[in-house]
Amino acid sequence: MKKSRGFWFGIAALAVLVGCATAPITGRRQLSLVSASQEMQLGLSSFEQLKKQTPVSRDPAINALVQRVGQKIAAAAGNDLPNAQWEFVVFESKEANAFCLPGGKVGIFTGILPITQDEAGLATVMGHEVAHATARHGAERMSQALAAETGGQLLGVGLSGADPRLAALAPVVYGLGTQVGVLLPYSRKFESEADRIGLTYMARAGYNPEEAINFWQRFSQYTSAKASSTPKFLRTHPVDADRIRGIQQWLPEAKAAYRPAGNVGSAPGSATGSDVIGRQRR
Repeated sequence: MKKSRGFWFGIAALAVLVGCATAPITGRRQLSLVSASQEMQLGLSSFEQLKKQTPVSRDPAINALVQRVGQKIAAAAGNDLPNAQWEFVVFESKEANAFCLPGGKVGIFTGILPITQDEAGLATVMGHEVAHATARHGAERMSQALAAETGGQLLGVGLSGADPRLAALAPVVYGLGTQVGVLLPYSRKFESEADRIGLTYMARAGYNPEEAINFWQRFSQYTSAKASSTPKFLRTHPVDADRIRGIQQWLPEAKAAYRPAGNVGSAPGSATGSDVIGRQRR
């Protein structure tokens, strides 16, 4: 449906009044009609709901590994998401998937661990998910939904936080209640941006960013073998070849931030992480 000139004028005016956010690393300007505090509140409440409805791993070794890698990636993100409440939880599921709710709530499904193989592979996944949070893709997607729903009527809403439509839209925008623990797919633009930002995060954390290519190649082999049931993690992600080309393009940027750290499992076969993850393949 074609939008009226008044609709687009309203959105433009709202962008001026509310202001734009800026994604880290890429510097892309974003329309944001949702405050950081609103976004974090929604993420926190939704994550608590998911933990009650979805089995959480009780494997101490796996949990320790995910916590270790997650904290390194979060530290590498620095202040890109001020007041973030980072939380990393492993969910028991055969699905090869991962997700991040607003505010820094990251979920890793056990089904993706065998494909990561080692800490560097896991850092690739977690860097990507943390990047969704720091780039505030959830807030941007909700802003788009709010704008599409009400257009210029939102001019009076601003950032007061009083608009009840945020709470009403949350289940729709995030897919909660219909697919437990799985966000509705992000656009390919968001996915590519998360790839780029996540690549720099894993490099800052001491993981070789070139290992991201190895992970996505393994994931491509996995999806080829499971062609009849492509994981949700890849349904709107860039095509494997396009994704790898993008990563190769951004590697110089990430390598500039790469400071090798000892004992991080940055190469296949590393004793750190790979032994723990290897048990998931048996």
